[in-house]
Amino acid sequence: MDRIALAILAVYVAYRIARSAGAVLPFSTLVGLLGFAALAYFVVRLVPWFRMRVLWSLRNRLIAAYVFMAVVPVMLLMIMIGLGFYLFYLQLGAHLLQDAVQAHVNTIRADADTIAGAIERETAPSATPVGPGVLNSSTIAGLVSGEQANWPGLTVSVNRGQPLLATSGGQRYAGLVEYQGRLSFVSAQRRSVPAGPFTVLVIAPLTPALLDEFPEVLGPIQLILMEPAGGSTTGRLALDIDGHLYATGEQIASTRRSLPPPTSWLDVRFQGGSTFKVFHVEPGKDEPEAPVLASFWVRPLTINGNLFKSVGALGPYLIVGIIVAAAIFLVLEVAVLATGWLLTRTITRSIADLYDGTLHVRRGDFSHRVRVTQRDQLGALGESFNEMTSSISELIEEQRERQRLENEVSIAREVQQQLFPHTLPSVPGLELGAICRPARVVSGDYYDFISLGPTRVGIALADISGKGIFASLLMASLQAALRSAATLDAQSGTAEIVSRVNRHLFSNTSDDRYATLFYAVYDSREKTLTYTNAGHLPPFFLTDGRVEKLDQGGTVVGLFDDARYAECTRKVEPGSLLVAFSDGLTEPESVYGEEFGIERLKAEVVRRRGAQATQLAEGLIAATEQWAGTPEQADDVTVVVARMGL
Repeated sequence: MDRIALAILAVYVAYRIARSAGAVLPFSTLVGLLGFAALAYFVVRLVPWFRMRVLWSLRNRLIAAYVFMAVVPVMLLMIMIGLGFYLFYLQLGAHLLQDAVQAHVNTIRADADTIAGAIERETAPSATPVGPGVLNSSTIAGLVSGEQANWPGLTVSVNRGQPLLATSGGQRYAGLVEYQGRLSFVSAQRRSVPAGPFTVLVIAPLTPALLDEFPEVLGPIQLILMEPAGGSTTGRLALDIDGHLYATGEQIASTRRSLPPPTSWLDVRFQGGSTFKVFHVEPGKDEPEAPVLASFWVRPLTINGNLFKSVGALGPYLIVGIIVAAAIFLVLEVAVLATGWLLTRTITRSIADLYDGTLHVRRGDFSHRVRVTQRDQLGALGESFNEMTSSISELIEEQRERQRLENEVSIAREVQQQLFPHTLPSVPGLELGAICRPARVVSGDYYDFISLGPTRVGIALADISGKGIFASLLMASLQAALRSAATLDAQSGTAEIVSRVNRHLFSNTSDDRYATLFYAVYDSREKTLTYTNAGHLPPFFLTDGRVEKLDQGGTVVGLFDDARYAECTRKVEPGSLLVAFSDGLTEPESVYGEEFGIERLKAEVVRRRGAQATQLAEGLIAATEQWAGTPEQADDVTVVVARMGL
């Protein structure tokens, strides 16, 4: 579309150049319309570009706003004032022209009065009616000759001009009329003598020499008699006046008139015009009146000088007052524009500083600070920006530290995952399953399956005090101690193993750190389960239709150096089930604040006892989540299931 519009504009310019050279080309109107459409298209296309490129800057937008809010209204006001002055002086010029015409009309009326009075006195004694011969009288002829000296081309007729008197409805008529296709000053008089009434018609054509006698302030004058447009007026300039179409006719222009020199550079000249109507002297005209188009030139200050003459000595003071008021208005306008420019500069400088600050922030430079030189809202905005960048810098530093900690926690989680058993010991008649779901990234719970021979396996579940990184480190220490103690002396009892772990933790941890531990050894050949419970929640042992709690053992490990632990052995019947768990499985609360509890867990174990070990562990965790109504955990959840005697 851009290329098409550009091509159309090029063709249009070529057409214009060719036509200016005198060439006659076809489709000129169509090319002109297309050229206008292409120009309008480019204007529409340039509006978004202008808005994005020129008005993108806030300073340019404010300047545009000031132009539209201040400069444009002032310009429009000045244009309206100029148009008002133009119309005012146009009216004054037309009035002066009408006054000049009326002065000559009054003169021709006075001449007609003089001639008619002379004829009346000359013919009063006679009984003969007044006729054209009376003009041959020496008295009348001398009087007419004297008037012709002042009015070149003046003619006097007797018993003519009745139509003009009919239009005035009286005894006298005087005015500017059309006579034999020319503009003339005409006056008609009706008088009565004993022999009967008579009329006198005095006609003086309007000539350039007569126009030269008009007031000097009007400058060059031109009068154009307008004729009804018709076949004989083809090719002339036509104008619509009062709903009728007229063509130009006789033109009368002054020859020796010129405007007075300007009194100052403000005393410019401009052209004025007016129209007025004249009567036809000859009967039989289609139009009883014909318009006259008048043009003239005036200088405003020259006319003002004539106007202020009416106030006498006060005129100069009035002129000085107007000049002083104009100067004050000009100074105020300049002060307003200067104030707007200073405010714009202040605002845009602050915005530019803020924008430059955002560029520094985008590049990652949060140490940059904007200048604050004002104690206003923009200054407060700059201070807020500086505070924001400072806060962002601190937040980024905190985020980096947090990311570093998260990376360390992630590494700790990976390390901890390596501590849990990845393969389950293969012991005849034993099915194992375990799940550990940490409440955080790392867990404080620990479970383990330790192979102690072809028919023996150790089962461990521990809950470290506290949570987070420290609990995971203590768990790693407990796992190392338990595996070391269990594998170095596989024949040792569970109480001895737990005692060793207790001494290790007591020696290598602080006084406020401990762990609950359940450790059991299943012997598939002897069909026995030997265990020691060191302060842990008693696991459930389902055998022969009964549910027992394995609570024999002692206190928690790592808290007392001389703690004593006992062990207990249970006979394992076919299908016996061991379910060990941490407190995260029993402590979830419902929406009413009631814990899931040991008894509900026990009922769930009995209800799901036929499921496989891993499915049983998942089902118990699902039951607690359903009770709480949310999968969110407040504590680590660990479940160990061992089905024995298969």
